[in-house]
Amino acid sequence: MTADRSAGPRKAKIPASPGSPARPLGLNTDRPIRIGVSTCLLGEHVRFDGGHKRDAFLVETLGRYVEWVPVCPEVEAGFGTPRASMRLVRGDGDVRLVATQTGVDYTQRMRRFAVRRVAALAQHDLCGYVLKKSSPSCGMERVNIYGARGGPVARGRGLFAAELMQAYPHLPVEEEGRLSDPRVRENFIERVFAYGRLRALFGTQWTIGGLVAFHSAHQLQLMAHSPRMYADLGRVVAGAQAMRRAALRTLYKTQFMTGLEVMATPKRQVNVLQNILGYFSERLDRAAHRELVELIDEYGRSLVPLVVPLTLIRHYVRQFDIGYLRAQTYLEPHPQELMLPPYSCLPRAS
Repeated sequence: MTADRSAGPRKAKIPASPGSPARPLGLNTDRPIRIGVSTCLLGEHVRFDGGHKRDAFLVETLGRYVEWVPVCPEVEAGFGTPRASMRLVRGDGDVRLVATQTGVDYTQRMRRFAVRRVAALAQHDLCGYVLKKSSPSCGMERVNIYGARGGPVARGRGLFAAELMQAYPHLPVEEEGRLSDPRVRENFIERVFAYGRLRALFGTQWTIGGLVAFHSAHQLQLMAHSPRMYADLGRVVAGAQAMRRAALRTLYKTQFMTGLEVMATPKRQVNVLQNILGYFSERLDRAAHRELVELIDEYGRSLVPLVVPLTLIRHYVRQFDIGYLRAQTYLEPHPQELMLPPYSCLPRAS
């Protein structure tokens, strides 16, 4: 059984919940969020043994809000299904892709395919990619590399994954195994939707004013991840008029995505929440203000998850129609249904 090599983006078959918000509060875009994915993770029988590795979260939850662009490098390179198992082997100063039992070398064939396929992915305007862990072609990290005597001697990256990540260094990329960690999952989803908004900005005839508005809408989100990058980007935007547009776009994109790669910590989240609290100091009565202060404190002490104070804050933002906060992607960086359910992940120490 082989996969359709010409298959384009695949929309989820599971509809979104009626009335559920599908876009953030700030800088909405009608462009689809497309994510590349190892085909086997969608339940397709493309594994070397004819099986699959269907991932329920990807198919049933994330798939409601994105279009998948499935790729199986080994099938699309013509190896077929079923096929001989392969592994990475170190030899002659290089890492080779060889058949486990016969030792047949498929390295050049896979590398030529990877260059072509990765280049072709540019037409899909991907916002992220989910790779199959441990795969000699798709593994993002910690893929076993075997030595001449047969045992693993190092860890590395699959050949297709290496080409992908080199070609698109700022594209959010994860593998399904790491997405079982709630904090990694949240960070990945956040980056995917942020990348989509960034792509929408620079995919048009953008202006300095548009960049300023984009940056303003992401200020609190950046502060929660990396205060240093937040400050650096502020200086970039302040000096935007003096820069060439191509250089400005590259610099902003690089620093913006690098900043969001930094895991948001409870300490930084509390700082942002307290910053938001200041907008309500003259709008809330004493009891309501105290309740919000207590929820922020309880989050900081790992008693409640972030979604608890955020839910109340979103209510007050709408109630009082605070323009700056309504535009902040921090309050809804992605569809609310993708937020971690209450108490599934309490904050860790910073």
